[in-house]
Amino acid sequence: MRLKPVLLVGLAALAACSKPEDTARFTLEPPPLTATVPNRIGRVEVRDVQLPDYASGQEIGWQTADGAVRSNPRNIWADTPQRAVTRTLARQIEAASGATAIAEPWPFAEPPARRLEVRVSRMLAGADGLFHLSGQYFVSPAGFSGSDQQRSFDIAVPLAGEGPAAIAAAQARAIQILATRIAQLS
Repeated sequence: MRLKPVLLVGLAALAACSKPEDTARFTLEPPPLTATVPNRIGRVEVRDVQLPDYASGQEIGWQTADGAVRSNPRNIWADTPQRAVTRTLARQIEAASGATAIAEPWPFAEPPARRLEVRVSRMLAGADGLFHLSGQYFVSPAGFSGSDQQRSFDIAVPLAGEGPAAIAAAQARAIQILATRIAQLS
């Protein structure tokens, strides 16, 4: 029975070390669009975006001059990166073109005309002062007819400062640029 008070003291000490207000959470908030593009994609189901391991964790990463990817546990994403990127991409495709773009699973009885799969190979604030987003996307017909599309992308957005807020803003802008390209199938 003497173990119980020791455990309670230990748990109280551990709880005192944790200060949730020291943890900053950041969201992906793209800037307002300045122009729209023709809707060339129609009704599209956006599959979960595939991210590199370093970009799929909760901590916001950046590259240092030595090439290492670093992060800080006090600066994290407000949502899981895969879900946030997928939903932001779908919303931005809709905003840019008027297309019906919905993150999987497709909720309607009538199926989508197309499916979009995005495979990100690089999503990182680089030591060069740019946010890099590169990879490939694939647009395929949801049924048996139609043509498949495959495109590569390599987007670089200047970081407007240092720190996680600047990284989040640049990442949101890069996703917005990608969404505009996908909406045009370019």
